[in-house]
Amino acid sequence: MFQSVISLIPMLLRVFLAISLVVLFDLYAYQAIRTLTADLSSGLRRGIRITYWVINISFYVFGILGMAGYHGMIEKNIRTVISGMFFALFLAKVLMMIPMLMEDIYRIFNGIISWISGKKDNQVDDSNTGFLVSRKKFISQVSIGLGGLSFASLTYGVVRGAHNYKIHRVDVPISGLPPGFKGLRIGHLSDIHSGSFWDKDAVEKGVEKLIKEKPDIIFFTGDLVNNISEEMNEDYMELFGRLKAPMGIYSILGNHDYGDYHNWPDKVEFKGNSSQKDKSHMSPMQKANLENLINKHKQMGWDILLNENRIISRGGDSMALIGVENYGARGRFAKYGNLDEALEGVSDHPFKILLSHDPSHFESQVLNKTNIALTLSGHTHGAQFGIETAGFKWSPVKYMYKQWAGLYTFNEQQLYVNRGFGYLGYPGRLGIRPEIGILTLV
Repeated sequence: MFQSVISLIPMLLRVFLAISLVVLFDLYAYQAIRTLTADLSSGLRRGIRITYWVINISFYVFGILGMAGYHGMIEKNIRTVISGMFFALFLAKVLMMIPMLMEDIYRIFNGIISWISGKKDNQVDDSNTGFLVSRKKFISQVSIGLGGLSFASLTYGVVRGAHNYKIHRVDVPISGLPPGFKGLRIGHLSDIHSGSFWDKDAVEKGVEKLIKEKPDIIFFTGDLVNNISEEMNEDYMELFGRLKAPMGIYSILGNHDYGDYHNWPDKVEFKGNSSQKDKSHMSPMQKANLENLINKHKQMGWDILLNENRIISRGGDSMALIGVENYGARGRFAKYGNLDEALEGVSDHPFKILLSHDPSHFESQVLNKTNIALTLSGHTHGAQFGIETAGFKWSPVKYMYKQWAGLYTFNEQQLYVNRGFGYLGYPGRLGIRPEIGILTLV
């Protein structure tokens, strides 16, 4: 009994620290609520303040249940949406605090200068500035505005943005394209992340969009699940199994498909750089999970390429389709991919297309090192957040990946990065819509 209590101490400390941090954020953000409600009637003022704490305490309870392992008490779809709202609320409070923190720093700095100089603190009197509102109230209004705008936007990203699928139609110029492949229409999906789905009907509409496009061939470039194979359940297997193409469906694995981010009961701790991992480091349960996921690709009718290649013919010509396992050139991602092995027997083929989940692999091993004409990737999700218009494209993920969304041309080699079909972590998208790629070879 005593030992079991001792073993709970690290978990309890983590819970305590997490709750303490969130409560401190709430208390700080609450100062803006107090300031703006100070002039309201006592009943309305009390109602707004109580509502603020009821909402936040409800999220505390949800978070504690999650950390204690009781999330199963809440239906998955509701749980996912609540998690998204929690993220939106937390970020809103962080943004609220920025102008408040700047004001407090100014006051402290001004007070220190006054104390050093021996002069009276000449800060502006908030109570009678001559302006329409006091500075303190103005700062509170700015804070509430920032928080409210961010919360509304991120909530919209969950409710509407998560499944607002966009078909990206792109002509891909290939130098020396064999005549038989001119006009080939490729359906490109990536990063399905079935473990994050919370609205099956909406996902079904996305799948139907691709079906209606009737592509000649379909490529899936990894991350079918978040962590474990069971996330691709029978319902979603039936749904994605509806995809058909005359020349077949070909797929590869992404970094999330290996189960590396799951805490397996029989896990053996790996000491070293995670990028040096290979499958020999996987526990029996993790290996079984991976094998089960590979079988699910096959059961859906997808030809999964595990450092392999296929020769595909059309109109009297042929191409070599190469599929590598995940290879992340960035240090924290494991390198399971082996391009040399995948190229065996086809390295001299004049026309090659490569499926590789992580776009950083392209510059690391493909660009100027092979004659692969086109590489298809995913992985970045476009950060699920950004701005994308006809003439402008920006996302914070650009500071991590040089190539993060769309077509990139390097002399006679092309890279296309899919923005992803699903979502991970934040169960929504804002500005960067989920993608169904339709690429036409020209």
